[in-house]
Amino acid sequence: MQFDLSLDALKTYLPSRTEPADFDKFWADTLTETRKYDLDARFVPFACGLKLVDAYDVTFNGYNGQPIKGWLLIPHERNAQLPCVVEYIGYGGGRGNPLDWLLWSNAGYAHFVMDTRGQGSAWQIGDTPDLEPEGSNPQFPGFMTRGILRPETYYYRRLITDAVRAVEAARSNPFVNANSVAVLGSSQGGGLSLAVSGLIPDLSAVLADVPFLCHYRRATEITDADPYNEIVQFCRNHRDKVEIVFQTLSYFDGLNFAVRANAPALFSTGLMDEICPPSTVFAAFNHYAGEKQIEVWPYNHHEGGATFQNIERMKMLSRLWQ
Repeated sequence: MQFDLSLDALKTYLPSRTEPADFDKFWADTLTETRKYDLDARFVPFACGLKLVDAYDVTFNGYNGQPIKGWLLIPHERNAQLPCVVEYIGYGGGRGNPLDWLLWSNAGYAHFVMDTRGQGSAWQIGDTPDLEPEGSNPQFPGFMTRGILRPETYYYRRLITDAVRAVEAARSNPFVNANSVAVLGSSQGGGLSLAVSGLIPDLSAVLADVPFLCHYRRATEITDADPYNEIVQFCRNHRDKVEIVFQTLSYFDGLNFAVRANAPALFSTGLMDEICPPSTVFAAFNHYAGEKQIEVWPYNHHEGGATFQNIERMKMLSRLWQ
């Protein structure tokens, strides 16, 4: 059922943001520390039986110089550098196999898929461990509370930094037009796209479908679904740490990245989505500072528009990169 605010209310839903005073410094320092390590992006041809698409096994250095895996897929027939779509993966998934990612290269673009550190066992395999720092706090199973008592140790500090470096790795490839790079993803991938949009100022587009990692406190108050429920379970047991948890999360909230973004954006939401409730999506959308539009799927859950949304994504990129 449609359990959240009415569509009319969602369109004007603009909640106040909780933003740490040192938000910009925190992220500038994080990226500066990571950029002390050579990006060292390597693209090794990968034989997977495709004749119309060339696949490359990617390794680059992400957070703290730690190796991150990925794929680069490009059309076999090409005569110039190509616009590039950098894709981030939903919660629990990994990079899988190149055969899992054939849409964007067949649309004529370079397609860079970033593996997700520590994930890749719930529904699609991954190849990148999370080399978490010493002193991380006890956590509820999953990734949402890993290191959550300090922003410096929180899991998503590492993952968002990886996502920024993935754009830099894609731009370093000679087949890619570095001036034409878009970021996209669904759920966690949409949340990472929003984060990157607030940290990289010259993206071509941001395509954030049913984005996760937005408006955390409201999400934990109106849904029992995972992954937000991992935070609920942690706070249920660590009753004395609730405000510390949400203070940490304010450094990683999509709303705070959205107000810093300037690239054209396409969002989507399903009005029956209990995993990423529509009010959390509209909160990010309504705060988004750049040109924007949103596709609303009234009778859909977390799958959102699926193929219908991909058609809208393709239309947008075609307009931008015609």
